[in-house]
Amino acid sequence: MASGEPHTTRHDNAGKGTGRDAVESLTGHLLVAMPSLRDPNFERTVVFVLAHEADGALGVVLNRPTEALVGDILPGWESLLREPGVLFEGGPVGTDSAICVARARAGVAGFVGFSRVMGQIGTVDLSRDPARVGQRLECVRVYHGYAGWGAGQLEQEIEENAWLVFEALPSDPFRTQPEELWPLVLRRQGGMTAAVANFPPDVALN
Repeated sequence: MASGEPHTTRHDNAGKGTGRDAVESLTGHLLVAMPSLRDPNFERTVVFVLAHEADGALGVVLNRPTEALVGDILPGWESLLREPGVLFEGGPVGTDSAICVARARAGVAGFVGFSRVMGQIGTVDLSRDPARVGQRLECVRVYHGYAGWGAGQLEQEIEENAWLVFEALPSDPFRTQPEELWPLVLRRQGGMTAAVANFPPDVALN
């Protein structure tokens, strides 16, 4: 994990589609923290995986908005933001840097500074002129820091069921009420997975 101690909670229905090969790329998928994952950096988080290769993985936490306004830090980008127009805590690594996740407008095949993650969603180089790239973008979110894993580390945590893995919907990275994303993703899976959303913050009380 990007920080904190390893977690070993078991859950036999880890992720959509059991039996997923551990080496299959999870780029564009969601990692949903199990209730027993108590690392404060990841407790009840939903992580959007931006890159997952043999040498490791990188993602951003989708459901931790801050009170800092993006316009105060990156002037010109605020008009492109999906509400809430604030900076998000992307994770505990590289907190002095920023990552922009954006959805390109329909029909936009790509452009310089845009790295596709899934569908029309990708990352945008924040050194680009927002007035120019903004014409190609539908909405953006900006994160400080990210979640990172070394080679085999994420695969091990998934095997230990610290995380549930699900396919992301195009709307997930841009929810206007991001604090509700963790239970929302769990409940839409149905069955026993949906029941995980009802676990109390202190699982010892369940």
